[in-house]
Amino acid sequence: MGDFWVFGYGSLIWRPGFAHVETQRARLHGYRRSLCVYSFVHRGTRERPGLVLGLDRGGSCIGLAFRVPGELRDEVIAYLRERELVTNVYLERWVKVALEDGRVADAVTYVADRGHEQYAGALGEAEAAAVVRGAVGQSGVNEDYVLNTIQHLEALGIRDRWLEEVARRIVPVENASGPLNPAR
Repeated sequence: MGDFWVFGYGSLIWRPGFAHVETQRARLHGYRRSLCVYSFVHRGTRERPGLVLGLDRGGSCIGLAFRVPGELRDEVIAYLRERELVTNVYLERWVKVALEDGRVADAVTYVADRGHEQYAGALGEAEAAAVVRGAVGQSGVNEDYVLNTIQHLEALGIRDRWLEEVARRIVPVENASGPLNPAR
């Protein structure tokens, strides 16, 4: 089997965790990045859920595509499934992504399952911030997850105004630095 691509839109951008030989910015049409998944494990608990990103229907999403050597297919897919399918709130999908260099590639990614109990739907910025604020799970503090994502998106020149507004609402401006500080 030949090389394949993995499309990352959230924590895979800043912590892919698998071997790859090429990384490119990529756009996925038909889905948008959204804090639409209640986290019962990584960034919250069942008693105090957090929110994590999912790909939800509509719009488009700019993220990173990672090219993985074909001989690592089974290993990387197994890793991704263990990481992303902990509670089966995501659906594994093969999608077409437009790479920055003009190529179109088939990539595996994980989209939110709208029928799953953890699907939060389209929350407003204030509501999302209220869920994120104070939530902690096995992988750490929910605010850190959102802020890490924003910082890495900014470093790549990717704007996500909705997510940036959520971040502004979870971190007071006087304590913010980097992308959340409007005075910079």
